[in-house]
Amino acid sequence: MWKCPKCGRAFARQEQQHYCGKPNTVDEYIDSQEAAVQPRLREIRAILRAAIPEAEERMSWSMPTFWKGRNIIHFAASKKHLGLYPGGEATAVFAEELKDCDISKGTIRIPWDRELPVELIQKIAQWCYGEYCR
Repeated sequence: MWKCPKCGRAFARQEQQHYCGKPNTVDEYIDSQEAAVQPRLREIRAILRAAIPEAEERMSWSMPTFWKGRNIIHFAASKKHLGLYPGGEATAVFAEELKDCDISKGTIRIPWDRELPVELIQKIAQWCYGEYCR
């Protein structure tokens, strides 16, 4: 049993990745992640901000979220990848363009060592905005 020195929570696995408390803002979320992945999280945030500037940033489902009357798109850090969550309909619509990515229904996984497909991410975010915010 391993106990987190910051929050005191106990876990079965040594050095279990977790949140010590729930971040309330996107900045808090990014700052709570490992230093090595923070620049990539800031990069995805900037890409999404540029693609859908009308959307508001907020936390939803413990993930940074772009919102306009409803959730549009989320992103989150995982141990081995950056997760982008545009929803199942979006991953189906962009399946051909995402063929080189690890996807499942509603989820796009981009390994930390892979360059972000900026134009594709912008295109997906704009599609989500247009589809979900009519």
